[in-house]
Amino acid sequence: MPISGSTGRRSTALAVAAAAALFGTMALPATAEAHGRGHGHDKPKYEDLQLLAINDFHGNLEPPAGSSGTINEIDPATGKTVATPAGGVEYLATALRDARKGHANSLTVAAGDIIGASPLVSGLFHDEPTIEAMNEIGLDVTSVGNHEFDEGSAELLRMQNGGCHPTDGCYEKGRKFEGADFPYLAANVTSEKTGKTLLKPYWVKNVRGVKVGFIGVTLEGTPNIVTAAGVQGLKFGNEVTTINKYAAELKRQGVNSIVALIHEGGLPASNVYNYDCGAAGAGISGPIVNIAKNIDPAVGAIVTGHTHNSYACMIPDPNGVPRSVTSAASFGRLYTEIDLKLDKRTGSIVRPSVSAANHVVRRDVPKAPDLTALLDRYSKLAAPIANRATGYITADINGRGSTALEKPLGDLIADAQLAGLSAADKGGAQVAFMNPGGIRADLVYKATGAEGDGVVTYGEAFAVQPFTNMMQVKTLTGAQLVQVLQQQVSGSNEASPKVLQISDNLHYTLDLNKAGAARVVVDSIRLNGAPIDPAANYRVAANEFLAGGGDGFPAFAAGTDKLVGASDLDLFNAYLTSHSSASAPIAPPAADRIKVIGIGQDNS
Repeated sequence: MPISGSTGRRSTALAVAAAAALFGTMALPATAEAHGRGHGHDKPKYEDLQLLAINDFHGNLEPPAGSSGTINEIDPATGKTVATPAGGVEYLATALRDARKGHANSLTVAAGDIIGASPLVSGLFHDEPTIEAMNEIGLDVTSVGNHEFDEGSAELLRMQNGGCHPTDGCYEKGRKFEGADFPYLAANVTSEKTGKTLLKPYWVKNVRGVKVGFIGVTLEGTPNIVTAAGVQGLKFGNEVTTINKYAAELKRQGVNSIVALIHEGGLPASNVYNYDCGAAGAGISGPIVNIAKNIDPAVGAIVTGHTHNSYACMIPDPNGVPRSVTSAASFGRLYTEIDLKLDKRTGSIVRPSVSAANHVVRRDVPKAPDLTALLDRYSKLAAPIANRATGYITADINGRGSTALEKPLGDLIADAQLAGLSAADKGGAQVAFMNPGGIRADLVYKATGAEGDGVVTYGEAFAVQPFTNMMQVKTLTGAQLVQVLQQQVSGSNEASPKVLQISDNLHYTLDLNKAGAARVVVDSIRLNGAPIDPAANYRVAANEFLAGGGDGFPAFAAGTDKLVGASDLDLFNAYLTSHSSASAPIAPPAADRIKVIGIGQDNS
């Protein structure tokens, strides 16, 4: 059997030695003194604190299916990488409660995207079930993530403060949504009119006489990956500038132990959850590296998210001293345990004491009965909709779980959008595009309930496209259409390409050996077998997020003659129903519309 393992234990040990040399007198004393019994002292000098961290839960109350429900780890018996089933809030609650045993001081924290892009059992109820579940498992504090803004700032405030949905009302007679028992932190999210933060910038917890402050931020680029309506009237500040500002404010208040909760992350060199990225952080790249290197050294630990990766790394702070930076993958499949000591004399985190490890949320432990009851309650409410069959497939059709730039499920979604919007009265679409980040799951052949193998239920389709974005058809010139393809690999997307999923009538070559816009081989582009005419007009279908220029595609926003169609989810379900049956199921698309030259990179 695979072991639970830990991430970064070797790198932590190296970092402790390096930090001790640099910190000098701040290094931990001998064991006897560490417990406050040396030199005649009667009171402990240090207080132990355990932090349990999660991120990017995305409302996955039920155990996630397909590749979204596994974690890669090394099997000690064979030395090979294996995919271990993981996740499910009933198991997460058990894991966290077991982890807290024996720890007098334990706080559970998160780094954003707790809600949003959620499967149906949570998403159908505007994520009220997930907030209630987080209350049950004992979440103490979280930063906001970009997906907390999917339904706008007013809805986020409702998640914090409670109250029934303004349109759908209360879901059960006699029950009113009470909101989060924990604070949402949004230090870098301010009102354009007032300049004030939308939510609290930080939260302070007194741990047996030592004040510990938590600063929460989301990524500065949130407006680029959320619909315009979701962030209307808000400004998103720089992560480093914001954290350093509030770290200074906390220090002025006598809070010297500080932890940053950041909804931005990194890309480890290995997808094995307990990969050791090295004491100097050489095994991790991505935005979090520069962020971590510039955050005030007073911040003793950094908990991150957004990239859905797992790591427990040491990245040097501005003084060159290694500092713990962690992420627990996504969907509740992992949690991070961070152990540290608080100096009762200075009120600071003893940096050489900080150690971190990721642990798998395995499904071979007892379910937490209170979370089972919560899940059963909402599952019964959702069942009439969730269990309805909408289509049939011959095998798994991978989207989120695909490592390719062109994903079979992405192609299927784009085909569904073109089919639903090609009629003249529906917009007259000639081609359709789907953003890869909007594909939130796989279609799995194996039955997840009583529906039978190969049956796609409404709930499973909802898990794939949970945003319910409205579709748009716009007119773009041929030149603008080419710009759309080039913007996948240039501009803000040059470093991390966002390769759009395309309908089956569009083909082209992507040469990743080249740089920037030149990666798109313009002469290779064919729509319905013909080259693109730069001066001609084309009707292009995309969801409202892409059509508004989201994900770094301003060419979409320049389109004209907009027609708003049905939601992406409605089109997807309609296509599954009309193009498949029990006797004629859909096979996975070949995913051969984009010819890729060179080594690709999965950025879904």
